[in-house]
Amino acid sequence: MWWTAVSLVLALLAALGNAAASVLQRRAAAVEGPGPSGRRLSWLPHLLRRPVWLWGAVTLVASGVCQAGALATGPLAVVQPVMTTELLFTLMLGSLIFRQRPGRRAWGAFVAMVVGLAALLALVWPSGGKASVPDGRWLLAAPLVVALVVALVVVAFRLPSAPRATVLGSATAVLFGVTAALMKDAISRFADDGLVRLLTAWQTYGVVVAGVAGFLLLQLTLHAGTLVASQPALTLGDAFLSVVLGATLFDERLTLGWLVVPELVALALISVGSVQLARSPAVAGDSGEEESQEEMW
Repeated sequence: MWWTAVSLVLALLAALGNAAASVLQRRAAAVEGPGPSGRRLSWLPHLLRRPVWLWGAVTLVASGVCQAGALATGPLAVVQPVMTTELLFTLMLGSLIFRQRPGRRAWGAFVAMVVGLAALLALVWPSGGKASVPDGRWLLAAPLVVALVVALVVVAFRLPSAPRATVLGSATAVLFGVTAALMKDAISRFADDGLVRLLTAWQTYGVVVAGVAGFLLLQLTLHAGTLVASQPALTLGDAFLSVVLGATLFDERLTLGWLVVPELVALALISVGSVQLARSPAVAGDSGEEESQEEMW
């Protein structure tokens, strides 16, 4: 369908923007240094004066515009999983920014993610669904989301660097997934009733609050540890939660049944590929271990 194709293209552009922002801001954070256990935002004003970080922020805004367009024309449970291609773009951009040539293991992970994502979308492919969400459903979902994010942040600050980045990445993924759902809901009101309805809908301001909170939490995540620790949680957490939100809030119908088994295999491929891609120096932004070193997947 024409609109589905438009949605997929816009989702890919949004993923490219996210990848560029992640690489640029990770570079700026690495130059700034680790800070006091990564637990305060005292280093943020320094980042604001770094052009590379500001370019990353601008790119993130452009990515948000593309994502909004994708959500306006396609299901949430399709758009967000497609955006897991962010890691694939991160590999390519990171290899340029950090001057690290991807090795065979990184390219194998690349292929695993592509195959896994294609298979998952073909098997789960959502259908139907509503354009907007009844307020009653948001009243049930919002407290659960807030409680989950707060719990993850509290736990993260009790952990050392690498696991702290992973848990903060998970919390950031929750906020990104909810931001996408709110954005889709707000856009539907604009499509139905115009600009006035968009500006008076609470979902519009919910996008701002959740988006800003997610952006700040992303800076903490990037500052807490390497992309190896944070990026898989960010990418997969956002995609998984969006599938759940698409089904529970927007009534998007998923193909499950006996297909759950191959769907889990496809998800495993995406997971393994994302972890291995994040371990690549071209993605992580450091010299890391040599790609030629023998390691088991």
